[in-house]
Amino acid sequence: MIKEFRDFIARGNVIDLAVDVIIGGAFGKIVSSLVSDVLMPPLGLLLGKIDFSNLFVNLGDKPAKTLADAKTAGVPTLNYGQFIDNIIQFFILAFVVFLIVRAVTKFYKPAPAAATKPCPFCAETIPLAAKKCGHCTSDLAPAATATAAATATTPTA
Repeated sequence: MIKEFRDFIARGNVIDLAVDVIIGGAFGKIVSSLVSDVLMPPLGLLLGKIDFSNLFVNLGDKPAKTLADAKTAGVPTLNYGQFIDNIIQFFILAFVVFLIVRAVTKFYKPAPAAATKPCPFCAETIPLAAKKCGHCTSDLAPAATATAAATATTPTA
């Protein structure tokens, strides 16, 4: 059982996934800091010195001027400022992932379509457009005709 577990962990996919999760978590922290510490303060200043992280709706009976006061007093709150921060973080992350995927797809082009096929009679490789096999000299029916012929000769039950 330990050997099986070691073999499972040593597989490339598991290790790649672990690395991806760790890097993704670190990248998420960077984006979170970018939004909270770099983007939101100037945006709040432009909108009239608003601190988005302190925007909340008091759902309790006790008054609270700040979110920290509400949390200290145990007052339930609806933290829509944090929600705005999270929405902005999501869009930044989504945009960066889009840019990465776009860059990677430029390097990886799809494989070209196969230019050959096996001969249905001798199984040798022949060009797709071949009308006669160069190995066994069998006449090859076009794909549409071959399918229709095979269907017509199939006995019905």
